Amino acid sequence: MPLPRRRFLHLAAGAVALPITSRGARGEAFPARPVRVIVAFAPGGIGDLGARLIGQSLQERLQQPVVIENRPGAGGNTGTEAVVRAPPDGYTMIWAGANNAINASLYDNLSYNFVRDIAAVGSVMRGPFVMTIHPSFPARTVAEFIAYAKANPAKINMASPGAGTGPHVNGELFKMMTGVEMVHVPYRGDGPALIDLVAGQVQVMFGNLISAMEHIRAGRLRALAVTTAMPSPALPDVPTVAATVPGYEASAWFGLGAPRATPAEVIAKLNKEINASLADPKLAARLAELGGAPMPLSPQAFDAFIAAETEKWGKVVRMSGAKAN
Repeated sequence: MPLPRRRFLHLAAGAVALPITSRGARGEAFPARPVRVIVAFAPGGIGDLGARLIGQSLQERLQQPVVIENRPGAGGNTGTEAVVRAPPDGYTMIWAGANNAINASLYDNLSYNFVRDIAAVGSVMRGPFVMTIHPSFPARTVAEFIAYAKANPAKINMASPGAGTGPHVNGELFKMMTGVEMVHVPYRGDGPALIDLVAGQVQVMFGNLISAMEHIRAGRLRALAVTTAMPSPALPDVPTVAATVPGYEASAWFGLGAPRATPAEVIAKLNKEINASLADPKLAARLAELGGAPMPLSPQAFDAFIAAETEKWGKVVRMSGAKAN
């Protein structure tokens, strides 16, 4: 999701330029050469910047260059496949996220199985989406929204940046759990969807918090709820969807994965340094500027989290009938 250019440059200061001068190999000890992190989408978005922030911190801790390589295409599958096929030595990792859990069921003929073929290395960050409506919409709470939707089935248009994106499946999960009917209106990106939401052409969106924040503060959009289980510090007065719809949860999350056969000791070392990085208040503050919070987990816990997310979103994708464009 693109950030305004000035804001992106401000946040990226010190995170984009990763030096390429190695401090020298240390025999066979890992790492003895540069580590590559493949980001499976274009530069300039929130997820990309998160990868660069953790990459900079890991570079300092590992004493080796950490090279961020953007390889977009096929909804993130091109970059992911490159990591699946890479040598399992810890020198090539994928910047994994919720899109990988969704893609497992969104695409019919993937050449890989993410849960089977990618080993979790370490989770990095997690943040909310936000349920926003046009101010003219006759609801000020999630409960009022549900009541209106049930009284007016299929008369609410729900915007998203495209079929199978996080905002789309977030809305589909809401539909499943509440029994409301809404018409999905996909756009080619976050920007066009927000433009029509602000204009009142569509009525609701379960979109990215940072992208919507300016409109919320200006009163052009009304935030009904955040999608995470806990409230967001960025919107402290906005409740969670789960406060009205128990069990509802949808997060934007990111972390690092490696080819499944990567040695356990290499994964353990990387996980240790990732979690040490996340304990740094300065990095936590930078992640907060992106709407996220540190999410330190062990490799085993992150593996289990990815498997659970893949199962969860698989049910939503199949129920909604969503297909990749």
